[in-house]
Amino acid sequence: QVQLVESGGGLVQAGGSLRLSCAASGRTFSSYAMGWFRQAPGKEREFVAAISRSGGSTYYADSVQGRFTISRDNAKNTVYLQMNNLKPEDTAVYYCAASQASTGIISSYRYWGQGTQVTVSS
Repeated sequence: QVQLVESGGGLVQAGGSLRLSCAASGRTFSSYAMGWFRQAPGKEREFVAAISRSGGSTYYADSVQGRFTISRDNAKNTVYLQMNNLKPEDTAVYYCAASQASTGIISSYRYWGQGTQVTVSS
């Protein structure tokens, strides 16, 4: 069992930055690939970014490539999502999740956090 708790969401103006954190507890954090997903009102949950167990490989959705950076600190059991040049269309609830493989496929992720709200004003 892995428990995930996101933090760092908030209200920011377009062009601004936020850093989300996801703290994990329970089984060994470094044995899981981690991902970030988001869900806007009235839309399906979508993949944002993923990182391998060691942090050596990262993957991004086209919509955030070049603006968002995923990273992890296995010593702190934490995964991060640095979000720069935010746009109103980035407004959503952001979730972190744990998987056996670093992938953009939602069904591959077994453990999920409760989410943190990110709102970008124009």
